[in-house]
Amino acid sequence: MQQTMNRVRLDEMRGAPVYDNDGDKIGKVEEIYYDQQTRVPEWIGIGTGFFGTKRVMVPVRGSAPYENGLMVAYSKEQVKDSPDVEEDDISQRREADLAGYYGLGGERQPTKTRTGRESVTRAEEEVEVGTRPVEAGQARLKKWVETEPVALDVELRREVARVTRERLDRPVGEHEFGEEEVEVPLRGEKPVVQKQAVAKERVGLEKDVRTEKQTVRDEVRKERVEVEGDVDKERRR
Repeated sequence: MQQTMNRVRLDEMRGAPVYDNDGDKIGKVEEIYYDQQTRVPEWIGIGTGFFGTKRVMVPVRGSAPYENGLMVAYSKEQVKDSPDVEEDDISQRREADLAGYYGLGGERQPTKTRTGRESVTRAEEEVEVGTRPVEAGQARLKKWVETEPVALDVELRREVARVTRERLDRPVGEHEFGEEEVEVPLRGEKPVVQKQAVAKERVGLEKDVRTEKQTVRDEVRKERVEVEGDVDKERRR
């Protein structure tokens, strides 16, 4: 969407290309003319080139940014056939002729002549950058349980039977032969698993402050003062 041009943007567009309402290039911005009382931009002076040596002025009203320059609200032919204007001819009569040609009617009020000492106050916008706290993220501690296999070696003892023989060489008298059985119990060890919870580590969250530099971009408006007419050049500086 095209935006209405303001005075700050127009001041920065001297030398920029000018296009008609169909997007055809018709010249370049050479000068901006302001109302002497309100300091509101009203006319765009288009430099020579396409129009030869003819001086052309087009209303600021209806203009808008276009590509790398400015689009006016009028066709190339209408601008080309506008009334001739000398470089310094910005009289009320000539301005009225231009306003009538471009269909501005009687909206343009005549400039009033001031007497005595007069002044205007020039203002500028200044940028101040501050900070405010906002939520920039969050940190969380989360504990969960996972199971992993464990393998440990353990030594187990087990009793085993060993045959012992002792040589005897003595008479036993009347010995009654028969069967006999002796049983010896054997003991052993088996692994026993015991588990207990042991605190290993305390994990916490602390907040630190980290500083980073960030560039903030914006636009500021500046009022300009232009002196016109018969003014003492020494006092004008």
